[in-house]
Amino acid sequence: MTQRITVTHTHGERISVASGGVELMAYVYRPDPEAFEARKPYAHPLRTLAGNPVSGYRPSDHRWHKGLQMTSSHLSGQNFWGGNSYLGPEQGYQHVEERVGSMRHDGFEEFAVADDRLRFVETLTWVANPSVQHSGGQEWAREVRTIELHSVEPEEGTWALDWSIRLTNIRGEALHFGSPTTAGREMAGYTGLNWRGPRDFTGGDVIGPDGRGGEGEKGASDLMGTPAAEAPWVAFTGEHDGVDGHSTLLFAHAPENLDHTDAIHASHWFVRSEPIPSVAPSWAFFEEFELPPGESFGYRYRVVVADGAWDRARAEGYLENHGW
Repeated sequence: MTQRITVTHTHGERISVASGGVELMAYVYRPDPEAFEARKPYAHPLRTLAGNPVSGYRPSDHRWHKGLQMTSSHLSGQNFWGGNSYLGPEQGYQHVEERVGSMRHDGFEEFAVADDRLRFVETLTWVANPSVQHSGGQEWAREVRTIELHSVEPEEGTWALDWSIRLTNIRGEALHFGSPTTAGREMAGYTGLNWRGPRDFTGGDVIGPDGRGGEGEKGASDLMGTPAAEAPWVAFTGEHDGVDGHSTLLFAHAPENLDHTDAIHASHWFVRSEPIPSVAPSWAFFEEFELPPGESFGYRYRVVVADGAWDRARAEGYLENHGW
């Protein structure tokens, strides 16, 4: 049986979702003060039903990491991820402010709250850095983002978040999506939807289907770069400081993401346990893809937040019992 939720919307700033006296998620859409961190909406904090935090915010190693957020690390020479930009093997990472873009919140097309479910549809514009176009920044893409929080199940100790994106090129010329790996850095294919875990999840265990993964960074390395077609889900388990217990996050692709006739580009997993806990179902890990003017693409993901340490049977059982 699902549990009721309470939604508090502070207009122009954030949406908070609570259940059983615990704030499960805050979705923050007010612009951040730091342009270098690539202003964009993000979900933080994320908490389990027991109230344990499972997301990190502005860690000292990467100030632009903010919970769960949609990013694009390499997009036609712009960085919608934030922070330093990777400029190739010879130059490495450089502080280049004029490469950092932003995602502007334009409004909500839909905002619906039921007893046990929140669903909202947000419109955003991806804007290049003002130095690219002196008229205050050129608009490159329109996004329709759907966020749905649902399936709050106390008996299972779980709740779920569905995050989908539909992005349209409005630039007037092709947009090229890539990653640090497409720019020459090995096994650094992060881009797209990205989760940063809390500091105490460093060294956590990572598993996937068919025996993939394992303990700590060895498990993460086993899944790093794995095609989503071979591993449609990844689970990350960390042990908390301050309380005796573990929590697990399950990341899953919607079926259409894995359909080569529907998805614009094949996805691969970016997974790290050390030196930082991070997961991204990267949409451009090894190769760039192109989005022509006026064309669109979409992806849909699910993130399950659970109390306890999950094994493969638990992860696969959850996905089998909760349809799309």
